[in-house]
Amino acid sequence: MPGDRPAGRAAVLGRPVGHSLSPLLHRAAYAALGLDGWTYDALDVGADDLPDLLAGLGPEWRGFSVTMPCKQAAVAVADEVEPLPRLLGAANTLVHTGGGWRAENTDVHGVGMALQVGGVERVAHAAIVGAGGTAAAAAVALAELGAETVDVLVREPSRAADVARVLGTLGVEAAVRPLAPGPVEAPVVVSTVPIGAHPDLGGLSWRSGQTLLDVLYAPWPTPVAAAAQAAGATVVSGLEVLFWQATVQVELMTGQPAPIGPMRAALDAR
Repeated sequence: MPGDRPAGRAAVLGRPVGHSLSPLLHRAAYAALGLDGWTYDALDVGADDLPDLLAGLGPEWRGFSVTMPCKQAAVAVADEVEPLPRLLGAANTLVHTGGGWRAENTDVHGVGMALQVGGVERVAHAAIVGAGGTAAAAAVALAELGAETVDVLVREPSRAADVARVLGTLGVEAAVRPLAPGPVEAPVVVSTVPIGAHPDLGGLSWRSGQTLLDVLYAPWPTPVAAAAQAAGATVVSGLEVLFWQATVQVELMTGQPAPIGPMRAALDAR
């Protein structure tokens, strides 16, 4: 029975990390699965701290959700790296294998499912705003949904090299464009920029029929989400990304199917 299993420990790692809703989702999953002795915490950890942290952990630690600024470091310290985080150069999940740590990336699943929640089943032309690690994950998700061309909108085009590399590896044309006021032409857009950069997006214009996924969820609505919604676009919150990537993390860490209903109920209650 699930409740008879040895207790496990897990946590989300990052800095800052106090705002994370990952503990809410994972704890709800453990309760629904009957994993009464399992715990899930939030640990304030920087990228440089990661090697020492992992080296000192016992077998009770089953896994970690990894957020900024530790995603690249998670790939570097892992004993085993799955193809997806290897392609991205970033991992948002570390799983204890018994012989070490395996790097996984569930962000791609999270973005893909969030877009499907917004009604996107297939897309030929899409756009990504921003060029960080989440943008690279969005690139893979869009490629999986059939994208043939992806516009990468950035303030400094030179920073789009990693996203362009990922798209090129997947056979998708990357059209890197400077972020400038005006209409966003693509019917599907993923915004990955932090809240501090949202003033730079104020000049973008939106239209009815577009779908915007903003990977942020606090504060909500973000300025860009509010503008797109006012124009009649379908807007999807980053809460969907958080939720769906967490369901895969639960399965990786516990070995059991994620209890979708209880996890969703916990998020909705929050």
